Amino acid sequence: MTMASPTTRQSVFSKLVDTGAHQKLLAFASLIILLIGFSIASPNFMQTSNMIAILQATSVNGVLAVAATLVIITGGIDLSVGTMMTFCAVIAGVVLTNLGLPLPVGVFAAIAAGAFCGLCSGTFVAKMKIPPFIATLGMMLILKGLSLVISGTRPIYFNDTPGFDAISLGSVIGDVFPALPIPNGVLILFLVAGGTAWILNRTVLGRYCFALGSNEEAVRLSGVNTDRWKIAIYALAGSIVGIGGLVIASRLNSAQPALGLGYELEAIAAVVIGGTSLSGGRGTIVGTLIGALIMAVLTNGLRILSVAQEWQTVVTGTIIILAVYADMVRRRKTA
Repeated sequence: MTMASPTTRQSVFSKLVDTGAHQKLLAFASLIILLIGFSIASPNFMQTSNMIAILQATSVNGVLAVAATLVIITGGIDLSVGTMMTFCAVIAGVVLTNLGLPLPVGVFAAIAAGAFCGLCSGTFVAKMKIPPFIATLGMMLILKGLSLVISGTRPIYFNDTPGFDAISLGSVIGDVFPALPIPNGVLILFLVAGGTAWILNRTVLGRYCFALGSNEEAVRLSGVNTDRWKIAIYALAGSIVGIGGLVIASRLNSAQPALGLGYELEAIAAVVIGGTSLSGGRGTIVGTLIGALIMAVLTNGLRILSVAQEWQTVVTGTIIILAVYADMVRRRKTA
């Protein structure tokens, strides 16, 4: 019987570190520990209705986190995903309620609005060479203001739009399997995640996404139009955020123009917890989904335990700091 040599074991460990697999395993283990801990602390936690509520809460943050994953893999950052989500919801409200157009047109308008916003952010970063942090911070403020202006600072309600609430609150799965009343918002999250994972792993856009984050200059020197691909990635991320806007507007049955701030931090935290490196070049959608579930479980568990809202915010901030620090440590090990 042969034993693996130290060199072989080190090679396997290095591969795990390099792919971020160990980070996903650690995140998954953390999720299981949280589920067990909150189940012991409160008998209400593991009830079916609460599990569905957790999945429903994950649907919005998860979609935003999937979009943020694309940008972060390129070595960028997008601070505008929260207010972009709100802007897309407002656009859907204007098209469906104020203009009275059909539901498919409103859905298309929200997604197109997100893609256009992402296109603008990508242009600022790629063509104007503005650092992603500043470019998307500016876009965040622009979209926050536009949402208030377009809506007249008032919520837009979808009471007269039949079927709009079913986008998030309906249950196609529940219609087929009555014992599994999983909301459509959750189904949309997994469809978006699956589609994005396929793009990352099976298409040219996905390959360039990783390549830009790993060594953008090398990609440029090889003759690739890096600006065009970067803009395309930001536009794709924006269209995904548009879907998130539809999900949250459907869940609330309204477009709330003041909503959105803070969502970007939870989305970025979910991405980093899931093993995506803030330096770019590495990340997975599966890891991001695990990170989003961790954030949702933690928030739900603290609420069930009657932890004050201000302390929930403190915990969220602490997790973000720890997640970024863990990413820094991981980068040092792989350097």
